[in-house]
Amino acid sequence: MTNSANQAKSHFDALCAQIKRDMKRFRVPGVALGVLVGDETLTAGFGVTHIDHPLDVTPDTLFQIGSITKTFVGTAVMRLVEAGKIDLDTTVKTYVPELVLSDKDAETRVTMRHLLTHVGGWVGDYFDDFGWGEDAIARYVAAMANLPQVTPLGALYSYNNAGFNLAGRVIERVTGKPFEEALCEAVFKPLGLAHTFVFPWDAMVHRFVTGHISPYDQAAPVTIGLPWPIGRASHPAGGIISSVNELLTYARFQMGDGSGVLSSASLADMKMPYVVSSAAGEHRGLSWLLRTYGATVVVGHGGATKGQLATFQMVPEAHFCIVVLTNSDRGTQVHAEAVTTALRLWLGVEKENPPEISLAPASLAEYCGRYTSPLWDAEIVLDGERLLVKAIPKGGFPKPDSPPGPTPPPTQVSFSVPDLAYGLHPLWKGDTFEFLRDGTGQVAYLRAGGRVRPKVA
Repeated sequence: MTNSANQAKSHFDALCAQIKRDMKRFRVPGVALGVLVGDETLTAGFGVTHIDHPLDVTPDTLFQIGSITKTFVGTAVMRLVEAGKIDLDTTVKTYVPELVLSDKDAETRVTMRHLLTHVGGWVGDYFDDFGWGEDAIARYVAAMANLPQVTPLGALYSYNNAGFNLAGRVIERVTGKPFEEALCEAVFKPLGLAHTFVFPWDAMVHRFVTGHISPYDQAAPVTIGLPWPIGRASHPAGGIISSVNELLTYARFQMGDGSGVLSSASLADMKMPYVVSSAAGEHRGLSWLLRTYGATVVVGHGGATKGQLATFQMVPEAHFCIVVLTNSDRGTQVHAEAVTTALRLWLGVEKENPPEISLAPASLAEYCGRYTSPLWDAEIVLDGERLLVKAIPKGGFPKPDSPPGPTPPPTQVSFSVPDLAYGLHPLWKGDTFEFLRDGTGQVAYLRAGGRVRPKVA
């Protein structure tokens, strides 16, 4: 074994040991891990697929990858752009003339570029069950007429699941095929992803995981996250089911020359920083999230469904990728630590702690209030010389009447600059709370979890 191979094995062993510790700490039943470094692939599985009916998790075990799906949608769109069937700057109504939105300016001007960069401005976290028929996405798009416009079209980045479901409808219209069939033909088949699926009945004949809910109270039992599927109407926003091994194949394509499937120019265009998504140094490309650490740009995406969380992070310049799939709603803590460790071990990338500034109580007071969004509200109050953020889950996923999940512990925050704060509680580590002002200079919104929340009190 060469020194390079010995070092890679040593790094991977350390990463695996950390994941095992974090699984126990956060009560995560199962994890699949994959690392791609140059031409070398390292994979492992830990724990079980289901706490009541356990099978070992392997690198081929299927997980829901949630919103990582959006990068597949972006890839499919770019294939249609190259085929001359979609123009990113042509209005969506050109392709979906029946589109009706509550804001007429957004309705008439929104383009595919707006959708792929999350700047549509309407409420984005809308989920509903429109059945399993081929009209599910069309019915969802018709219901978008009822979604309030939160910010003007193109004005602010705010993560938007509804926008990607609309993009899925555009794909259906220009191809004349159901979204799932068009996605398979555009991405799955050309890349040889024979065990990447969208429909649950295709996945169920293979080894797959069930999601779990792990309450923050360590004394509370871990339960099963149901329902299992998210519904056909939201397949473009987060419906793909895949494995670590399949996603590393996808990573090779995304970091390569396009493999004859997509031009290198289009692949590069998808990873351009088109929109500022956070004052903490984050941008959105065409479906991808870009984070900068010093001179290193990390391109990736996360995913969350009912009790399943995933992350896919790559550094194209180093031909490096890490994929972590978990079957617990506490999986964020596992994969966040794993990504940080992997970047440090293999690439020497260190996440620097942001500087901290002190703000006077009068300055802190203007941030206090309640900020609302469909899935969870944030209540912010003074707590001594700091602000305290309380998250209030509201439910609504994967259906409007779905009950809320466990309430996370509140967190104090520290400010690095005015209007930008970071969570201090270990469970909020790395999360940003960004306050956005209106034209009069008043605090009008909170951007947290990527969503812009209007201040209501």
